[in-house]
Formats: sequence, C-alpha cells, structure tokens
Amino acid sequence: MERDSYNDEDIKEIFSLKKIAVIGMSKHSHKAAQFVPKYLSEQGFEIIPVNPNAKEILGKKSFSNVNEIEEEIDIVDVFRPSEKLIPIIKDAIQKKPKVIWLQEGIHNAEAEEMARKAGIKVVFNRCMLAEHQRLYGK
Repeated sequence: MERDSYNDEDIKEIFSLKKIAVIGMSKHSHKAAQFVPKYLSEQGFEIIPVNPNAKEILGKKSFSNVNEIEEEIDIVDVFRPSEKLIPIIKDAIQKKPKVIWLQEGIHNAEAEEMARKAGIKVVFNRCMLAEHQRLYGK
C-alpha cells in the first residue's frame, strides 16, 4: 500500500502539535488503537478518546464523535477501516484540525482529497508510534 509523501522534517513538524483526538480508540490494552495513543500520551501528547462504545478510556472521557469535543484539536488520529472513512473525515473537517493521521493500513483517496481541499494535511498508512520511535529513538 502506498503512503503519503511527507519527509522526516514534515513529520517532525506534525509531532510538534500536541492535542490529538483518537477516533476508534480501543478499551482493550492489547489493541494498537489503545497502546499507540497510550504511548503518545506517555510522550507528552494530550490524547482525547473518540469511541461511542466507551464512557472513559485510560482515565480520560471518551466522546461519541469528534465534534462533541469542545476544545480545538491539532491532529485527528484515525483507527477505523478505510471503507468507513468518508463520514469520519467529513466530521473531522468540521473540527478544523491541522492534520488528519490515518494509521498504518488505512488509506482512502476520496476521503483524503476531501480533507486536503479543506486545507488539512493528511498522513496515511503510517503508525504514529512507529514514526515517533523512528524519529526520536524512544
């Protein structure tokens, strides 16, 4: 699967943003959709869970939808199947994040183009944990 064309400096610039809404964050510690945001939280990022099936994840209030979050969001990190992205991206665009990050294995050209047309950077088919460890050696 292809991935975005951002270079390491671009990704480091994205990592300078600290407030991340995680769509599809899991209640289960063995799933990437929990251990990736947990790692990011441990690295100083502010994580906001978005999962309609959970009231709280890792001690943080979980929201049903990204638009229920009242504060501004820098990054929307998505752990949902590629074929379910269009309504997720439509919601995320309304929140006006600087970046939408689609985790490893997630790619939907139509949804990504919608976000880019709204002025939002789109990272796709990359794991935030793996990229952070690769660039910062933690």
